[in-house]
Amino acid sequence: MGEEEDRADVSSCPSWRVTHSTSGSSDTASRSLLITLGCQMANLVTSLCCVVLAAVVVAYAQRRSQLVARNQYERMSSDVTMQCGSLDNDASVSWKVNGTDVKAQHHLEGPRLMLTGVDLSHNGLYSCFQNPHGERRDTIFLHIGIPPREPTVTCRSNTYPKGFYCSWHQLHPTYIPTTFEVDVQHNQRSLEVQKDPDHKNRCRVRFPEVFSSFPYKVNVTAVNALGKASTTISFEESSIVKPDPPERVTATPIRFNARRLEVSWHSPATWPDIDNFPLKYFLRYRPLIREQWQHVELSDSTSHTITDAYAGKEYIIQVAAKDTEIGTWSDWSVAVHATPWIEDPLPITSTTEVDFPTETKTSPIPSSNAPQKAEPPVGRAARLLTFFSPLLLGMLLLFMWSSV
Repeated sequence: MGEEEDRADVSSCPSWRVTHSTSGSSDTASRSLLITLGCQMANLVTSLCCVVLAAVVVAYAQRRSQLVARNQYERMSSDVTMQCGSLDNDASVSWKVNGTDVKAQHHLEGPRLMLTGVDLSHNGLYSCFQNPHGERRDTIFLHIGIPPREPTVTCRSNTYPKGFYCSWHQLHPTYIPTTFEVDVQHNQRSLEVQKDPDHKNRCRVRFPEVFSSFPYKVNVTAVNALGKASTTISFEESSIVKPDPPERVTATPIRFNARRLEVSWHSPATWPDIDNFPLKYFLRYRPLIREQWQHVELSDSTSHTITDAYAGKEYIIQVAAKDTEIGTWSDWSVAVHATPWIEDPLPITSTTEVDFPTETKTSPIPSSNAPQKAEPPVGRAARLLTFFSPLLLGMLLLFMWSSV
């Protein structure tokens, strides 16, 4: 019974209490005392381990904070000061940028590095080392940029009446990360803004109602580490409706019609309700040899026959679309080229010409029986003169001798 009681008390060792048996046995008391001392030693070792572990974690965190670079953003053309960690003012340090000595114009003041008139060439990873042992104390990633300016904002509805999108951009680069905050107000309440997954600087907004007379107000704020700037625009619903260009435009020549072209197209796939919100179209065309366009405005038809084309001339053709009541014309569609039908020319025949069959033989070596070229008369006279010249010379000598 006493041993069971001791075992029960040993299980509560962390509470540093031991219940002794009523039998008063000295062996039991000694064993309980040893167990108590063992538990106390175990708890003390555990506590010491926790203290050592905490110290190691703190030292590692301090060391890691020295190794992991922190970002510092500064304005273009400004003077920049970088502080080497939390070192005292009388600390002696040396600096490196991207692993090499700092060559830009600078001066040191205790643990501080000072740069004058910084530009983009000063961007880099700066590290400071405490003398004389050269232990690294801090790492700074310096980013040079400019504050954002008011962004340019435009809004358009190419999916009317579902909603519209707004896009924005900076006219001048900031050289550092810049984010944009968008707020859309309508009838004194904020509308939900959805970031476009395909375009970084674009968002989409659903129309809360159709044919609203209340204007929409869109505010876009550009924000970076050096400042912020905002642009606000206001517009009526009807003023931003602009469909995408018509799609799949084709132009086909009409057989046996040398001045006609059949043009057809499809409404833009982004226009959601062509039945209740029909589009009208604007066709333009011209021959490549001329600069002046010809135009045809159509109601809701998606085809048209050009009847005044120049025969045999290549044409360029484009189509635009617009809501029948509100908004503006779309951009022009992709240009297509076509040439009116041309009659195939008949084959040329003649009865005044007679073709004689000729036989052609080829031989790498000319035949010895081939006819020779006729000898010119001058050649024959020269040969006769050569033949009779000794006879004439003899007669001349005989004449001279007889005269003596």
